[in-house]
Amino acid sequence: MSENRPDVDDADRLARVILSRTIEPGDLRVTGLVNELGASKVLGYLEAAADVESHWGFALAHELGRVDPAQVLEQAAASGIRFIVPGDAEWPTQLGALRNAGALHDRGGEPVGLWLRGAHDLRQLAGNAVAVVGSRAATSYGTEQATELSRDLANMGHTLISGAAFGVDQAAHRGALLAGGPTIAVMPCGVDRPYPTAHAQMLDAIAERGLVVSEAPPGAVPTRARFLARNRITAGLAEGTVVVEGAVRSGALNTAHWTTNLHRPLMGVPGPVSSAASTGVNQLIRLGHASAVTTAQDVVTDVMTHQARAASGDVDQVNESFVPGPVRSTGPAFSGAAGPLTTPRR
Repeated sequence: MSENRPDVDDADRLARVILSRTIEPGDLRVTGLVNELGASKVLGYLEAAADVESHWGFALAHELGRVDPAQVLEQAAASGIRFIVPGDAEWPTQLGALRNAGALHDRGGEPVGLWLRGAHDLRQLAGNAVAVVGSRAATSYGTEQATELSRDLANMGHTLISGAAFGVDQAAHRGALLAGGPTIAVMPCGVDRPYPTAHAQMLDAIAERGLVVSEAPPGAVPTRARFLARNRITAGLAEGTVVVEGAVRSGALNTAHWTTNLHRPLMGVPGPVSSAASTGVNQLIRLGHASAVTTAQDVVTDVMTHQARAASGDVDQVNESFVPGPVRSTGPAFSGAAGPLTTPRR
């Protein structure tokens, strides 16, 4: 595990702890401002909003003062949890691409920090990672495909990323663990909360073999907004994303949207035309938004081809028709979201 770099400002780190404990993951009003101004200045900006009821940060301002960041870090460390921020040696630099990846469902931007459980180095694990996601209500076909694909990718030296949910996520983690490979679980809640509770033992195994990661602080419960926010982290950490089963309105397609917004390869395992569980994946493939893959070698080939094209500057832009207009913001993730960047008058 890498140590935190001494050149990361302590005040900035503590400010990020406070923000992480206060804001919702992926809050567009904050993530972009932190990227532009730094966490300490944003914290001061929000604190100054405590006397301005009409300001968007009024409610947040009254929560900020209740957080003792040093105590939060101490309590987390006692539970085997650490907090990393941009600039740390362990921070995956590819997450910086989220700054310019737009927004979905009002979530977006590079996270202010990440909470980790497990001894492995996130940057190293994510340096050769593929996300495998899909339906919670997976069929036997879907779980079999996800398990075999993930096992084979792990045997080929890739880290598997998924969300520890029932169905395809569980199968993906299981495949990597069966191969003895590392896997990363990106959670919609605190890394100290087994979710779903039935997967507590699996999450312990993931923490031993890889990492349990969350943008939400320890103790946070899963919510719909946090599920949506975590999907961008899953896509942001991975070199590419494979969808194994997903209906037209599957949550896995949200991760697919983020993958496309990030200009990274999106792949899908074709499903039976008679299976409702595969309608979303089959449609992605039919419309050309995802390539069809049936083996781990297909996935590796797509990822390597994309990397070669990216190195030469020949990468397709986002297909705008893929992301419905109402859930996507244009321009920087924070554009217009936070209002004027002036300090509120007291």
